[in-house]
Amino acid sequence: MKIFPRDRYLKQLISFHGSELIRVITGMRRSGKSSLLKLYRDWLVNEKKIEEKNIVYINFESLKYSNLTDYQVLYEHVCEISAQAGAKVYLLFDEIQNVKDWERAVNALRVDCECEIVLTGSNARLLSGELATLLAGRYVEIQMFPLSFDEFLEFRKDIGEEIHKSFDAFLRFGGLPGLHELQASPRATTQYLNDVFNSVLLKDVVSRNNIRDTELLNRIIQFIFDNVGSTFSAKNISDFLKSQGRKLGVETIYNYLDYLANAFVIERVKRFDLKGKKYLETQEKIYAADVGIRNSVLGYRPSDIAGILENLVYLNLRQKGFSVSVGKTGTLEVDFVASKDRAVFYVQVCYQLTPENLEREVSPLRQIKDNYPKLVLTLSDLMTGDIEGIKIRNLIDFLVEPITTY
Repeated sequence: MKIFPRDRYLKQLISFHGSELIRVITGMRRSGKSSLLKLYRDWLVNEKKIEEKNIVYINFESLKYSNLTDYQVLYEHVCEISAQAGAKVYLLFDEIQNVKDWERAVNALRVDCECEIVLTGSNARLLSGELATLLAGRYVEIQMFPLSFDEFLEFRKDIGEEIHKSFDAFLRFGGLPGLHELQASPRATTQYLNDVFNSVLLKDVVSRNNIRDTELLNRIIQFIFDNVGSTFSAKNISDFLKSQGRKLGVETIYNYLDYLANAFVIERVKRFDLKGKKYLETQEKIYAADVGIRNSVLGYRPSDIAGILENLVYLNLRQKGFSVSVGKTGTLEVDFVASKDRAVFYVQVCYQLTPENLEREVSPLRQIKDNYPKLVLTLSDLMTGDIEGIKIRNLIDFLVEPITTY
């Protein structure tokens, strides 16, 4: 199988080469973590001239390594390899959460062997509990997302299609890298996305958290995906379920949201009071981790385009390393406040910007009195340029170009 480059993430991995920090690659299943691990292995062999016998690559989802899913057996196995190598070994462990008490093995190997360690996992809880206690200050997380639109275009460059056609495919089917191996019909693509979603749900949500009422979980997911970009409260879901003859407490709803976020199915985004300079505890927003997954659950509906575009812009910011919150300024809302390395900018997303809705879109940005860049992103070509220092930009161009230009 061809492995496509994911340079943005590979460069992050390489930047820690030679350090003692354990690198933990996290992200939803099928987002490309295994391929990234193999790309790093190839880099070690081809660029650093590391002998393959000194690289221990184990995919714990393979039955080939089922005997190593106990931490003590794994530890002894690697120690034996390390002793025979007589040199530094590179430990590349894929889907490490399948090893019982894996934290103990990793911590002991870090202490007892001359090694570098890179792990992948499909659950955010990898970085909580015992790992945080045993390895505090000794690991760095690299969160991996499905393809951004510029990566999507790179994957499809052999097709030679016009950019707007690629964007339409991206809107409908999202950015899971495996889609590009299929080159399949829309129906087969949707089936693939459904299969990925069901696998994530079964392995990383239902089984891991011992959920018995899967039908209720599916209803919650459908509600969330149907309301991407809308402010959320647990009461919204509770009222929705009550209208369907089901009852669920607020605490249980928040538990389900935690399970979905830990499995990287959804992203929860806090609101930030731009005047009070503090995060708010209520009315967060929720976005799908991949719009293709979202569309496979609900079906693609052109009437949902505004929410899908907002979801894509949010993911693009996160894929490119920005921290993102929803801005609140007085009674108005700014879709996104993006920050990275002390750089900050503000974003409004509008499907079709017209003279009639222009004031509504720029008004929240106008109320922000600092000098950080302010953008309105739209698919409309009717209005471009700057308005009182607020930049009107084409949304597709924004997804493709480096964000540093702002």
